[in-house]
Amino acid sequence: MWVSRRPGGTVSRGVLVTGASRGVGAAAARAFARAGDRVVLHCRGAVDRAEEVRASLPGSGHAVVTADLGDAAAIPSLVDESAAVLGRIDVLVNNAALFVDEPVAGSRRIGHPLAETPYDEWVAAWRRTLAVNLEGAAHVTWCVVRQMLDKQPEEGGRRGAIVNVGSRGAYRGEPDVPAYGAAKAGLHALGQSLAVSLAPHDITVTSIAPGFIATDMTESFLAGPGGDAIRAQSPFDRVATAEEVADAVYWLASPQATWSSGSVMDFNGASYLR
Repeated sequence: MWVSRRPGGTVSRGVLVTGASRGVGAAAARAFARAGDRVVLHCRGAVDRAEEVRASLPGSGHAVVTADLGDAAAIPSLVDESAAVLGRIDVLVNNAALFVDEPVAGSRRIGHPLAETPYDEWVAAWRRTLAVNLEGAAHVTWCVVRQMLDKQPEEGGRRGAIVNVGSRGAYRGEPDVPAYGAAKAGLHALGQSLAVSLAPHDITVTSIAPGFIATDMTESFLAGPGGDAIRAQSPFDRVATAEEVADAVYWLASPQATWSSGSVMDFNGASYLR
Protein backbone atom coordinates (compact mmCIF):
# COMPACT_ATOMS: atom_id res chain seq x y z
CA MET A 1 0.00 0.00 0.00
CA TRP A 2 1.33 3.44 -1.01
CA VAL A 3 1.43 5.70 2.06
CA SER A 4 3.04 9.13 2.12
CA ARG A 5 2.73 11.27 5.21
CA ARG A 6 2.37 14.99 5.76
CA PRO A 7 4.32 16.78 8.47
CA GLY A 8 2.67 15.74 11.71
CA GLY A 9 2.03 12.17 10.58
CA THR A 10 -1.26 12.46 8.69
CA VAL A 11 -1.57 10.71 5.34
CA SER A 12 -0.69 12.72 2.23
CA ARG A 13 -3.24 12.17 -0.51
CA GLY A 14 -2.65 11.90 -4.24
CA VAL A 15 -4.77 14.51 -6.04
CA LEU A 16 -5.53 14.92 -9.76
CA VAL A 17 -6.88 18.34 -10.75
CA THR A 18 -7.99 18.79 -14.34
CA GLY A 19 -7.67 22.19 -15.97
CA ALA A 20 -5.10 23.28 -13.40
CA SER A 21 -2.96 25.74 -15.35
CA ARG A 22 -5.02 28.76 -14.27
CA GLY A 23 -8.06 29.98 -12.35
CA VAL A 24 -9.92 27.65 -10.01
CA GLY A 25 -7.83 24.64 -11.04
CA ALA A 26 -4.56 26.33 -10.13
CA ALA A 27 -6.05 27.63 -6.87
CA ALA A 28 -7.31 24.13 -6.01
CA ALA A 29 -3.86 22.68 -6.66
CA ARG A 30 -2.41 25.21 -4.25
CA ALA A 31 -5.04 24.48 -1.59
CA PHE A 32 -4.32 20.74 -1.63
CA ALA A 33 -0.54 21.24 -1.74
CA ARG A 34 -0.67 23.64 1.22
CA ALA A 35 -2.33 20.87 3.21
CA GLY A 36 0.52 18.50 2.38
CA ASP A 37 -1.08 16.59 -0.50
CA ARG A 38 0.73 15.65 -3.71
CA VAL A 39 -0.89 17.09 -6.82
CA VAL A 40 -0.89 16.27 -10.52
CA LEU A 41 -1.92 19.31 -12.54
CA HIS A 42 -3.62 18.48 -15.83
CA CYS A 43 -3.63 20.89 -18.76
CA ARG A 44 -4.43 20.60 -22.44
CA GLY A 45 -1.67 22.71 -23.96
CA ALA A 46 -0.61 25.43 -21.52
CA VAL A 47 2.34 23.43 -20.23
CA ASP A 48 4.54 26.42 -19.39
CA ARG A 49 1.79 28.02 -17.34
CA ALA A 50 1.01 24.74 -15.58
CA GLU A 51 4.70 24.26 -14.80
CA GLU A 52 4.79 27.72 -13.24
CA VAL A 53 1.91 26.72 -10.98
CA ARG A 54 3.62 23.43 -10.12
CA ALA A 55 6.86 25.21 -9.25
CA SER A 56 4.95 27.49 -6.87
CA LEU A 57 3.44 24.61 -4.89
CA PRO A 58 4.84 23.81 -1.45
CA GLY A 59 6.06 20.29 -0.84
CA SER A 60 7.24 17.71 -3.34
CA GLY A 61 5.86 14.98 -5.57
CA HIS A 62 3.84 17.29 -7.84
CA ALA A 63 3.72 16.93 -11.62
CA VAL A 64 2.10 18.21 -14.81
CA VAL A 65 0.34 15.96 -17.32
CA THR A 66 -1.22 16.91 -20.64
CA ALA A 67 -4.24 15.60 -22.53
CA ASP A 68 -7.20 16.85 -24.53
CA LEU A 69 -10.21 15.72 -22.51
CA GLY A 70 -12.29 15.95 -25.66
CA ASP A 71 -10.34 12.95 -26.97
CA ALA A 72 -11.63 9.89 -25.14
CA ALA A 73 -8.69 7.80 -26.33
CA ALA A 74 -6.23 10.11 -24.53
CA ILE A 75 -7.82 9.82 -21.11
CA PRO A 76 -6.69 6.34 -19.93
CA SER A 77 -3.03 7.25 -20.39
CA LEU A 78 -3.59 10.57 -18.60
CA VAL A 79 -4.95 8.75 -15.56
CA ASP A 80 -2.34 5.99 -15.72
CA GLU A 81 0.47 8.56 -15.82
CA SER A 82 -1.07 10.49 -12.93
CA ALA A 83 -1.46 7.34 -10.83
CA ALA A 84 2.14 6.35 -11.56
CA VAL A 85 3.38 9.75 -10.34
CA LEU A 86 1.20 9.80 -7.25
CA GLY A 87 1.28 6.12 -6.39
CA ARG A 88 -2.50 6.32 -6.04
CA ILE A 89 -5.21 8.87 -6.81
CA ASP A 90 -7.23 9.59 -3.69
CA VAL A 91 -8.95 12.75 -4.93
CA LEU A 92 -10.16 13.77 -8.38
CA VAL A 93 -11.22 17.35 -9.09
CA ASN A 94 -13.12 17.57 -12.39
CA ASN A 95 -12.48 21.24 -13.12
CA ALA A 96 -11.48 21.44 -16.80
CA ALA A 97 -14.13 23.07 -18.98
CA LEU A 98 -14.73 25.14 -22.07
CA PHE A 99 -16.93 28.21 -21.64
CA VAL A 100 -16.90 30.01 -24.97
CA ASP A 101 -16.09 27.99 -28.07
CA GLU A 102 -13.43 29.26 -30.44
CA PRO A 103 -14.57 32.56 -32.05
CA VAL A 104 -15.44 32.48 -35.73
CA ALA A 105 -13.23 34.66 -37.89
CA GLY A 106 -14.92 37.99 -38.68
CA SER A 107 -17.66 37.45 -36.10
CA ARG A 108 -18.22 39.58 -33.02
CA ARG A 109 -20.62 37.05 -31.58
CA ILE A 110 -19.73 35.57 -28.19
CA GLY A 111 -20.71 31.97 -27.69
CA HIS A 112 -23.46 30.34 -29.72
CA PRO A 113 -26.83 32.03 -29.06
CA LEU A 114 -29.39 30.13 -31.10
CA ALA A 115 -30.86 33.05 -33.02
CA GLU A 116 -27.45 34.23 -34.25
CA THR A 117 -25.55 30.99 -34.85
CA PRO A 118 -25.46 29.08 -38.14
CA TYR A 119 -26.37 25.42 -37.83
CA ASP A 120 -22.90 24.01 -38.55
CA GLU A 121 -21.35 26.27 -35.91
CA TRP A 122 -24.13 25.34 -33.47
CA VAL A 123 -23.44 21.63 -33.93
CA ALA A 124 -19.68 22.12 -33.60
CA ALA A 125 -20.08 24.13 -30.38
CA TRP A 126 -22.30 21.49 -28.80
CA ARG A 127 -20.05 18.61 -29.80
CA ARG A 128 -16.88 20.22 -28.49
CA THR A 129 -18.41 21.57 -25.28
CA LEU A 130 -20.09 18.32 -24.30
CA ALA A 131 -17.02 16.31 -25.27
CA VAL A 132 -14.83 18.24 -22.82
CA ASN A 133 -17.16 19.49 -20.09
CA LEU A 134 -19.34 16.41 -19.63
CA GLU A 135 -18.03 13.37 -21.48
CA GLY A 136 -14.41 14.18 -20.63
CA ALA A 137 -15.23 14.45 -16.93
CA ALA A 138 -17.20 11.20 -17.09
CA HIS A 139 -14.36 9.35 -18.79
CA VAL A 140 -11.70 10.68 -16.41
CA THR A 141 -13.92 9.65 -13.52
CA TRP A 142 -14.34 6.11 -14.90
CA CYS A 143 -10.58 5.67 -15.19
CA VAL A 144 -9.83 7.15 -11.77
CA VAL A 145 -12.53 5.14 -10.00
CA ARG A 146 -11.34 1.89 -11.54
CA GLN A 147 -7.87 2.43 -10.12
CA MET A 148 -9.37 3.52 -6.78
CA LEU A 149 -11.22 0.20 -6.63
CA ASP A 150 -7.96 -1.67 -7.23
CA LYS A 151 -6.30 -0.05 -4.20
CA GLN A 152 -6.79 -0.53 -0.51
CA PRO A 153 -8.74 2.32 1.15
CA GLU A 154 -6.81 5.25 2.57
CA GLU A 155 -6.37 5.33 6.33
CA GLY A 156 -9.78 6.02 7.85
CA GLY A 157 -11.53 3.61 5.49
CA ARG A 158 -12.30 5.82 2.46
CA ARG A 159 -11.15 4.87 -1.01
CA GLY A 160 -11.47 8.30 -2.52
CA ALA A 161 -13.31 11.54 -3.19
CA ILE A 162 -14.48 13.14 -6.43
CA VAL A 163 -15.43 16.81 -6.67
CA ASN A 164 -17.05 18.19 -9.82
CA VAL A 165 -16.78 21.91 -10.53
CA GLY A 166 -20.17 22.72 -12.00
CA SER A 167 -21.88 26.07 -12.39
CA ARG A 168 -24.74 28.31 -11.34
CA GLY A 169 -25.48 28.41 -15.07
CA ALA A 170 -26.86 24.88 -14.86
CA TYR A 171 -29.87 26.34 -13.02
CA ARG A 172 -30.34 29.94 -14.11
CA GLY A 173 -29.53 29.28 -17.77
CA GLU A 174 -26.76 30.43 -20.12
CA PRO A 175 -28.49 32.09 -23.12
CA ASP A 176 -25.27 32.88 -24.99
CA VAL A 177 -23.57 29.54 -24.25
CA PRO A 178 -26.41 27.03 -23.83
CA ALA A 179 -24.11 24.05 -24.40
CA TYR A 180 -22.09 25.13 -21.37
CA GLY A 181 -25.15 25.38 -19.14
CA ALA A 182 -26.46 22.03 -20.33
CA ALA A 183 -23.10 20.34 -19.84
CA LYS A 184 -22.82 21.65 -16.29
CA ALA A 185 -26.35 20.47 -15.50
CA GLY A 186 -25.33 17.08 -16.82
CA LEU A 187 -22.20 17.14 -14.68
CA HIS A 188 -24.29 17.77 -11.57
CA ALA A 189 -26.59 14.89 -12.50
CA LEU A 190 -23.62 12.63 -13.21
CA GLY A 191 -22.22 13.40 -9.78
CA GLN A 192 -25.48 12.50 -8.06
CA SER A 193 -25.79 9.23 -9.96
CA LEU A 194 -22.23 8.23 -9.13
CA ALA A 195 -22.61 9.27 -5.49
CA VAL A 196 -25.24 6.58 -5.11
CA SER A 197 -23.39 3.89 -7.04
CA LEU A 198 -19.99 4.52 -5.45
CA ALA A 199 -21.01 4.97 -1.81
CA PRO A 200 -20.80 1.20 -1.15
CA HIS A 201 -17.16 1.44 -2.27
CA ASP A 202 -16.37 4.28 0.18
CA ILE A 203 -16.01 6.84 -2.60
CA THR A 204 -17.75 10.20 -2.19
CA VAL A 205 -18.93 12.36 -5.09
CA THR A 206 -19.96 15.99 -4.68
CA SER A 207 -20.36 19.02 -6.93
CA ILE A 208 -20.00 22.74 -6.48
CA ALA A 209 -21.97 25.29 -8.52
CA PRO A 210 -20.12 28.62 -8.43
CA GLY A 211 -21.39 31.89 -9.78
CA PHE A 212 -19.13 34.43 -11.47
CA ILE A 213 -15.48 34.08 -10.44
CA ALA A 214 -12.66 36.62 -10.74
CA THR A 215 -9.90 34.98 -12.78
CA ASP A 216 -7.52 36.09 -15.51
CA MET A 217 -10.04 34.77 -18.05
CA THR A 218 -12.86 36.96 -16.70
CA GLU A 219 -10.76 40.05 -15.98
CA SER A 220 -11.83 41.81 -19.19
CA PHE A 221 -15.52 41.23 -18.41
CA LEU A 222 -15.17 42.64 -14.88
CA ALA A 223 -13.14 45.63 -16.06
CA GLY A 224 -15.51 46.40 -18.91
CA PRO A 225 -18.76 48.39 -18.99
CA GLY A 226 -20.73 45.40 -17.70
CA GLY A 227 -18.50 44.78 -14.69
CA ASP A 228 -20.64 46.67 -12.19
CA ALA A 229 -23.74 44.77 -13.30
CA ILE A 230 -21.93 41.45 -12.87
CA ARG A 231 -20.85 42.37 -9.35
CA ALA A 232 -24.34 43.61 -8.52
CA GLN A 233 -25.76 40.14 -9.21
CA SER A 234 -24.73 39.35 -5.64
CA PRO A 235 -25.97 41.40 -2.67
CA PHE A 236 -22.34 41.38 -1.53
CA ASP A 237 -21.62 43.48 -4.65
CA ARG A 238 -18.65 41.41 -5.71
CA VAL A 239 -17.78 38.11 -7.34
CA ALA A 240 -16.04 35.09 -5.88
CA THR A 241 -12.29 34.67 -5.90
CA ALA A 242 -10.73 31.50 -7.28
CA GLU A 243 -9.25 30.87 -3.84
CA GLU A 244 -12.69 30.89 -2.22
CA VAL A 245 -13.94 28.29 -4.66
CA ALA A 246 -10.78 26.23 -4.20
CA ASP A 247 -11.16 26.21 -0.43
CA ALA A 248 -14.71 24.89 -0.82
CA VAL A 249 -13.49 22.21 -3.22
CA TYR A 250 -10.85 21.21 -0.68
CA TRP A 251 -13.48 20.87 2.04
CA LEU A 252 -15.77 18.79 -0.18
CA ALA A 253 -12.87 16.37 -0.71
CA SER A 254 -12.18 16.10 3.02
CA PRO A 255 -13.31 13.28 5.32
CA GLN A 256 -15.37 15.85 7.24
CA ALA A 257 -17.56 16.32 4.15
CA THR A 258 -18.36 12.62 3.65
CA TRP A 259 -22.05 13.07 4.48
CA SER A 260 -22.41 15.70 1.75
CA SER A 261 -21.87 13.07 -0.94
CA GLY A 262 -24.49 13.48 -3.66
CA SER A 263 -24.99 17.17 -2.98
CA VAL A 264 -24.52 20.17 -5.26
CA MET A 265 -23.21 23.11 -3.24
CA ASP A 266 -24.54 26.48 -4.42
CA PHE A 267 -21.60 28.87 -4.20
CA ASN A 268 -22.73 32.14 -5.71
CA GLY A 269 -22.93 34.78 -2.97
CA ALA A 270 -26.75 34.68 -2.99
CA SER A 271 -26.74 35.82 -6.63
CA TYR A 272 -29.09 33.01 -7.59
CA LEU A 273 -31.39 31.26 -5.14
CA ARG A 274 -33.42 28.13 -5.84
